[in-house]
Amino acid sequence: MITQIKIRLHRLAAITIVLIFFSALAYCDEYKVDAGDVLLIAVYEQPDLTTKTRVTSKGTITFPLLEEIQVKGFSVGEIERKITMLLKKDYLVNPQVNVFIEDYRSDKVFVMGFVNKPGEYELSKDRATTVLEAITMAGGFKEGAAPNGTKVLRIENGQELTITVKVTDITRKGEKDKDVPVKPGDIVVVPENFF
Repeated sequence: MITQIKIRLHRLAAITIVLIFFSALAYCDEYKVDAGDVLLIAVYEQPDLTTKTRVTSKGTITFPLLEEIQVKGFSVGEIERKITMLLKKDYLVNPQVNVFIEDYRSDKVFVMGFVNKPGEYELSKDRATTVLEAITMAGGFKEGAAPNGTKVLRIENGQELTITVKVTDITRKGEKDKDVPVKPGDIVVVPENFF
């Protein structure tokens, strides 16, 4: 009896993993590649063509033999077909191309700590979003917050960077230049006031 239950649980776990895998595949095929995404491209039995590349701000990637290819706004499946067609045209007889998204560009900022609604928030596409705007999106400061200890945690050129923002300089002294613009992937942390 116990053995049968274990077998059923293992089967259920296996089915769940398969379903998650196929839903992820479906999402990848629907997702449209954007500037800043990192793609891994592999061509079967052509290890010299395996390429890891970031989509430029112009929406292009560089690929061996083909140089620049426009990929922004295309799904993974569409990029695979495009590269297959270009390779088939002049270079390979029957290329089998696989494209994987290794890293997605994040257009979100994360607001944590003593705010009313901690979470991730979409950045404006039209203009820069500042620290105070990000905190406002998160419902503002919670009672017991220490606004002057607000920090922006950022990864820049592979280095961790911490920027402290004195909110009262912005709100009470009118020093708007101290309201730091946040970047995609930044984490805004509002600490608790311990006094």
